[in-house]
Amino acid sequence: MDSKIARKTWEMSNSIENIGNADEIYRYDEKQQKDILAAKPWEKDPHYFSAIKISALALLKMVMHARSGGNLEVMGLLLGKVDGNNMIVTDSFALPVEGTETRVNAQAQAYEYMAAYIEAAKQVKRLENAIGWYHSHPGYGCWLSGIDVGTQMLNQQFQEPFVAIVIDPIRTISAGKVNLGAFRTYPKGYKPPDEGPSEYQSIPLNKIEDFGVHCKQYYPLEVSYFKSSLDRKLLEMLWNKYWVNTLSSSSLLTNADYTTAQIFDLTDKLEQSEAYLGRSTMMLGMDSHEKNEDKLTKATRDSCKNTIEAIHGLMSQVIKDKLFNQTGPKTT
Repeated sequence: MDSKIARKTWEMSNSIENIGNADEIYRYDEKQQKDILAAKPWEKDPHYFSAIKISALALLKMVMHARSGGNLEVMGLLLGKVDGNNMIVTDSFALPVEGTETRVNAQAQAYEYMAAYIEAAKQVKRLENAIGWYHSHPGYGCWLSGIDVGTQMLNQQFQEPFVAIVIDPIRTISAGKVNLGAFRTYPKGYKPPDEGPSEYQSIPLNKIEDFGVHCKQYYPLEVSYFKSSLDRKLLEMLWNKYWVNTLSSSSLLTNADYTTAQIFDLTDKLEQSEAYLGRSTMMLGMDSHEKNEDKLTKATRDSCKNTIEAIHGLMSQVIKDKLFNQTGPKTT
């Protein structure tokens, strides 16, 4: 498969918009940004920022960094600017942070590196400010844990405007589409209005409690991606490295542990639902029955997601086999 075709497919899968006026979105108006910082409109409206635009170059750098961490969390910083209610991410860079499978925290060395990088960027006329941070959640979805909420609240207190991006490299490989979310926390003591049910996402059983306790302390931003002629060359060079890594790997093998964990997690959820059904039958409560139906519905969605990811992996292997292992001359 040609690298250019693969890159176009990746761009289409992630709905990356091609910006016609390339200079405009990258132009940094220092006075305009200072006026926004002085006005601080986000202090009056906790929902002031509603969307975030991420350059394809920054997105690819984040994906590659997250994938390099494997099952360990990684962390990086975002450079960009503010445009009205939109946050625009023009670039990203990795931080030298050691994470675990469940958490990642920046230490003094990372903050020193961060300051040095931003200073070096300004020396070559890259005037964008640090506008947020990103980190990975390998295999358990895009949301903010209790630690993440605390970190983001601290960032918004001292470094506004600031956004938190979470990327799941394992689910990105399985789904063939970048699994990413962008979030901002509410001020302490703020009670958000009832926004109704949010879009469902599969959360492992051992993470559900952490997710549920803190899910009302932040809100998601609408995420979109863009590319322009200015970053075309860099994007092509970076893509060639990403494409080789993707082509030489199989999601069925790379994510074998993740797939096994997903099946075990689904089994636990079904067993929990079965036990809950037994208790609700004894109590004969309509509310209990509806809750159990909701648990079964979520388990069904998780099962469908696992099946689709497995089929995607099998299809990728079949296509690679046809392209690279069956290219000899036809025999008559």
